[in-house]
Amino acid sequence: MTKTRIVFVHGIDGYGAAAWPAQHRLAGRYDCLFLKRSGFDAVEPPAATDFAADARIVIDALGTGGHVVAHAQGAIAAVMAAVERPELVRSLTLLEPSLLSMTAELPATTAYREHLEPLYARRDQLGDIEFTVEFNRLTASMTSTANGRATALAVPRTTPAESAARTAARVRLQVPVWEAPLHIVPGVPTLVLTGGWEPLYEEIAEYLAGTGARHAVTRGGHRPQDSEPGAELLEAFIRETGASGPGVGAHN
Repeated sequence: MTKTRIVFVHGIDGYGAAAWPAQHRLAGRYDCLFLKRSGFDAVEPPAATDFAADARIVIDALGTGGHVVAHAQGAIAAVMAAVERPELVRSLTLLEPSLLSMTAELPATTAYREHLEPLYARRDQLGDIEFTVEFNRLTASMTSTANGRATALAVPRTTPAESAARTAARVRLQVPVWEAPLHIVPGVPTLVLTGGWEPLYEEIAEYLAGTGARHAVTRGGHRPQDSEPGAELLEAFIRETGASGPGVGAHN
């Protein structure tokens, strides 16, 4: 019997299977594809964000259909793919999604954008390391206290083979997330998981809940999928929606 497909779309803190340590266990029951978005590669040079190319990567990976799980910036590609091809998406699980262009007028999103826009305005005048250090400084207040430790959101959890210079080059090349061309996903069961630690992500999650998504708060900070409760919620949602075909209406 053919296994149900799950497509995993990473954020900026790692890519491929390395970005999903707690989800490896699903590979025995599902056909799991751990993607690499455009510009994320161990050999090819880092490249600027290409929202359309990333959405196409997700669509191509879905094949005849499956579930999509996306973290942070990866949620942009997941949502764009679901808007373009909703019939392929059985369910959408968004983990602390960076969908700032959807909540552009809301207070936490506005504050975040105003905080970072001056840095992006002079990005071309800065070197990779210089930009990344400043980016980390500006976002230093956005920390996760998962497992009792404070972890700066901006510091990527990259694979060990990558140098600091390569990581910094990738960070500087990322297009600001508030520029993503996003629309509401029509009729796809959606779960949003947040860590309950940062108003920006809670604001985005509540906005999505208002459009029909289910919102759950669990431990794990910016990576709720790494905690056991978060991983279990993710898996339960996929089991629940697995019996229904793609394109079924959203859950409330």
